[in-house]
Amino acid sequence: MTQWGSKELGDQGYSPIEILRHFYGQDMYINTAEQISGIPASWPGENLTIGSSGPKVQQMQEQLNSIASVYSAIPSLNPDGIYGEATRNSVRAFQSVFGLPETGVVDFRTWYKISEIYVAVTRIAELN
Repeated sequence: MTQWGSKELGDQGYSPIEILRHFYGQDMYINTAEQISGIPASWPGENLTIGSSGPKVQQMQEQLNSIASVYSAIPSLNPDGIYGEATRNSVRAFQSVFGLPETGVVDFRTWYKISEIYVAVTRIAELN
């Protein structure tokens, strides 16, 4: 598919799927989903540590619980949105398992590693 060829087809009124079919054949189709859930959100912009609270903490706790269901070295949590000792212990275990510095603090690097592993264990990136 060429950039300019697809633009010309678009200028002629072809829809995106018609442009794809022009280049790749008539059996091309696009899967759609009515709702997508469980997609990790962006880093909250500040480290999560003892005393942190709110929806980002709860999201991280829920993701750690999903990961803990596969990695038994990581303790499960009560996803209450409050970053206490149990959350810190679970984060430390996660960091240990995945080769991160064992600080018990969810910094940028830890946040995105949790997101990466969560996507892998829940298989949310796969179409069924």
